[in-house]
Amino acid sequence: MPVGLAVRLSYGSVDEFVDRFAVNISRGGVFIRSRDPRPVGTRVAFELRLAGGEAVVRGQGVVRWIQEEDLAVHPPRAPGMGVQFTELDEPSRALVERMVTLRERRGVAPGVVAPAPVAARLDATPVSTRAPAPAFPEPPLVTPPPVVSTAPRAAPAPPLLTPTPPRQGGAIQADLSLPHRIEQLSAGPLRLDTGLPSGPVPIARPSRLVIGIDLGTSNSCAAIVKDGRPYVIPSREGYSTVPSIVAVNARGKVVVGHNARGQLLTSPKQTVYGAKRLVGRAYDSAAVQEFRQRFPYEIVADEDGLAAVRLAGETLTLEQVSALVLREVKGVAQNHVGEEVNRAVVTVPAYYNERQRAAIRHAGALAGLQVERILNEPTAAALAYAYGRHLNQRVLVYDLGGGTFDASVLELNDNVYEVVSTGGDTFLGGVDFDNRIVDRLLEAWQAVHGAPFEGDKVALSRLVDAAERAKCALSQRAEFPIQLPFLALRDGQPASLEITLSRDEIVRLVEPLVDRTLDVCREVLLAKGLHTKDIDEVLLVGGQSRMPLVHEKVLAFFGRAPSHAVHPDEAVAVGAALLAHSLGSSEGVVLIDVLPMSIGIGLPGGRVKTIIERNTPLPARKQYGLTTTRDGQTSFELVILQGEGPLARDWEYLGTLKLEGLPHGPRGMVKIAVSFELGAECLLTVTARELNTNRKVQTVMSAKEGHAAARRKLEQGGGADADDARTVSFAVPGANGHLRNGAAAAPRGLGALLRRLFGRRPEAR
Repeated sequence: MPVGLAVRLSYGSVDEFVDRFAVNISRGGVFIRSRDPRPVGTRVAFELRLAGGEAVVRGQGVVRWIQEEDLAVHPPRAPGMGVQFTELDEPSRALVERMVTLRERRGVAPGVVAPAPVAARLDATPVSTRAPAPAFPEPPLVTPPPVVSTAPRAAPAPPLLTPTPPRQGGAIQADLSLPHRIEQLSAGPLRLDTGLPSGPVPIARPSRLVIGIDLGTSNSCAAIVKDGRPYVIPSREGYSTVPSIVAVNARGKVVVGHNARGQLLTSPKQTVYGAKRLVGRAYDSAAVQEFRQRFPYEIVADEDGLAAVRLAGETLTLEQVSALVLREVKGVAQNHVGEEVNRAVVTVPAYYNERQRAAIRHAGALAGLQVERILNEPTAAALAYAYGRHLNQRVLVYDLGGGTFDASVLELNDNVYEVVSTGGDTFLGGVDFDNRIVDRLLEAWQAVHGAPFEGDKVALSRLVDAAERAKCALSQRAEFPIQLPFLALRDGQPASLEITLSRDEIVRLVEPLVDRTLDVCREVLLAKGLHTKDIDEVLLVGGQSRMPLVHEKVLAFFGRAPSHAVHPDEAVAVGAALLAHSLGSSEGVVLIDVLPMSIGIGLPGGRVKTIIERNTPLPARKQYGLTTTRDGQTSFELVILQGEGPLARDWEYLGTLKLEGLPHGPRGMVKIAVSFELGAECLLTVTARELNTNRKVQTVMSAKEGHAAARRKLEQGGGADADDARTVSFAVPGANGHLRNGAAAAPRGLGALLRRLFGRRPEAR
């Protein structure tokens, strides 16, 4: 029976493992350093693991030779054993081939420079697996020459370890002759260094150039206008996009983009992706709690009660995660243009709420960017479509990306772009399509093995990766085979998953999701009394919109084929670049946007009263008059929400507005005007003015209370100060600058609304 060996190396990523360990492995076998080598002829089932515990090479083999430790000779010899492969799974075989090819391309002779012998041990656990028949032919036995490798190393070259003459007829292969140091993973937490400032840093000298940045859920990219032509800036690796992924390697170093993507399969707990959905959301909200179940990295609450992630033992806010991606995109742009870039137009989903927009602006400041404008993604796509064409059309932008869906109707009149209606779903995108396929793979696993899937997070990441590859492949072909060897253990035996998916099967799985996007389109049209025949063009934007099913459904719904005039991956960044280029220009474009979701105030009983309606043109302003109800009252609170529907649980909690510093006075004598202002970017500003002295009252928008706590307070009859204010029976400026009379004594209208908001109901006493 084979002996199970788990060998933990000091490397934090697959790329580092390939680069540093290649001199110790060949197509025929591997050298494993150990003070307790197994006897020659011992059959072993082994795993080579990274520092985080993720297995990178799995297989079985036979010990063919051993090397004893000898400190008396110079240079000293370290102990170890050469293991000949008898079986490797497919991913391991591919990785071994990659390492051997890398070594051959470098022209590196077999051997390795290793440090002086250090006590290291193998985690050995017996496993009950039968030794399979040899899967590889016996390699010729050769005597290993003592050669020094030129592989990169962190420390100066220590003495070369020269092997003793091999026993039992020789070594497996020459490149297995010298040992590799095996280190134990440090038990202490790693120090995480993001390189980000603790807060926004003022920009002393704004750059000449302003770039457009599409900050996406799956991928991000930057674009610029040069000689009147917009184009997307290629990444360092030559791709048009940068993966919106942030990871931490074993040394506590933060990696972003393509380097981070390499850790998705090997270190999923230390790799953050798809975080755009959670930016600015309360940790205790239902959306975040559902999200936690789907992703392998740890989602926690930050000190403000917002969703954050836990990496390398430290809490990283999602604003910092977004800032790291923005900083990488900024660096790509600077390298391309050859000068400093610190100004940008950044895009967000149209259905982002006010707090999420503010979070992205703050993330830009952390990344060293002066965010000139927050631009809705559908509006940016419309700019890319119509800029300079002098069109007079009504278009609908169908934006289905990696994590969010937006639908916006715009009226294009020359250089005026007016949004007339918008809607969306910030939890509907390509990730959800992948999850449907993952659920299908889990069902297949249970059908084959007779039990639910119990693999670790690495195995789950392999399933997600396979689902995404199948989804993309089945857009071009009718069938796609999935083979995942050694995915998990069943009764101590390695178990695999093999299944062939068809395009028809994928269509059945994801068709309800596409139908949900059309429901949003239908609702967006009805909100303004429009019909499909009123739309001149439909623009498909976002990577997931490439799916043939999406084209078919859109064609059937609108009665016309969608336009192919814009690139689905690049249109948003190009539109942002065009707006950036037009800033300050006499020929600039005019954008008229709308509020995507209503803003309201929480009422006792868990209800909501809308203050500013959805699809209100921006900028917008509403003002209300309030008065105290107790002698000496100096403060009160308002719960601010954003969303749609009659109940607070259907809305997103923005924060609790605390008004403090009111002057002492008899009840009803202290009067406050509270104004809600939305700028062109849909960023909310709330101010309060005490009318007797005409001075501003301190206002604090706090999210620390949390969504759940605010909802409980409303359902129990209002907040702690729910009876501390009432409407004012005096005139205050209205939304359009006209005077509006308060109605404290009226049974209906604003007075009744605010009495319900601030007055305690009899049944709550």
